Amino acid sequence: MLVVFDWDGTLCDSVLRIVLAMQAAAEDCGVEPPTDAEVRHIIGLGLPQAMEILFPSLPSRHLDLAKAYSHQFSQSPALPEVALFAGIADLLSDLRAQGCKLAVATGKSRRGLNRTLAQLGMEEVFAHTRCADETRSKPHPLMLEELLEEAWMRPEQAIMVGDSIYDLAMAEQAGLAAIGVTYGVHTREQLAVHKPLAVVDNVAALSQTLNAWRQTL
Repeated sequence: MLVVFDWDGTLCDSVLRIVLAMQAAAEDCGVEPPTDAEVRHIIGLGLPQAMEILFPSLPSRHLDLAKAYSHQFSQSPALPEVALFAGIADLLSDLRAQGCKLAVATGKSRRGLNRTLAQLGMEEVFAHTRCADETRSKPHPLMLEELLEEAWMRPEQAIMVGDSIYDLAMAEQAGLAAIGVTYGVHTREQLAVHKPLAVVDNVAALSQTLNAWRQTL
């Protein structure tokens, strides 16, 4: 069994840091900052795709904005610290004890994910990881297809857990079951469009749903 998690907004309570970093990056570049809602909506996409949506009239500034965002997110002492959501560490430990392989499919860069895993002491937790700068960005299914191949798993042996429509659309296109979580960026109604097995509101309910799915295999 392979359980694939999104990172930001699913495992990691980093949404506010992303929002503030993007807004600070726009200010650094002399650009009108996007609203909180606008930034939250693009979380889950790769950075180039996010820039296209947030700053559609400024293609010549996308690279500068992306660099400024990466600097703000990784370096700014004014931003809130990144931490796992309460209960996530225990959930991951329990899944590993049950023999599940764990993976991450994220819109973060490889450098960004590795840095965060090191900060949290989680380099050994996930058997497989895939980042947006290594493959196609969500919602294209290639990220999941590559993880399945790497883990020697069939789609019916895996499940995707995510907080965004991009996560669930990716799973839908790859033929994977999915669970949506509402404590990240998108609403229950938005997530339900992609027909997940369930949409849950907290980590305890996520744990219960994953256990129920595992027993069906």
